[in-house]
Amino acid sequence: MLVGRRRLTGILDIILYFWKYRIMDAATTVTALKALAHDSRLAAYRTLVQAGPAGLAVGELRDALGLPPATLTAHLNVLRAAGLIQDEREGRVIRLRTDFAQMNALLGYLTENCCGGEPCAPAACSASTREISA
Repeated sequence: MLVGRRRLTGILDIILYFWKYRIMDAATTVTALKALAHDSRLAAYRTLVQAGPAGLAVGELRDALGLPPATLTAHLNVLRAAGLIQDEREGRVIRLRTDFAQMNALLGYLTENCCGGEPCAPAACSASTREISA
């Protein structure tokens, strides 16, 4: 019986480790990147990232993006399903927030083996997103 408890404790430790440190895997990464692979969803996500931990009310985000309510709702559902954003009801308002732990896990996964373990070239790490052409 003690072996069973040790095994269960070990499994729970692994689950808690992955939950706490938000380690990404390939499937989770693909889901997040698919969610961001639409111009309106990317704009919504970037706006929420810029808003910081306080987030934005859905109406504020809608006003900032100029999207119809139903369209914004559909885009937010995709971002929410990918684990990139969270929402919280505050009375009559729904506040949206970026899940920064998930964002950092995604960035960490994408750059995990950057430059093959060698120090990164300054240009590779400091390139401005404005310099990247679409």
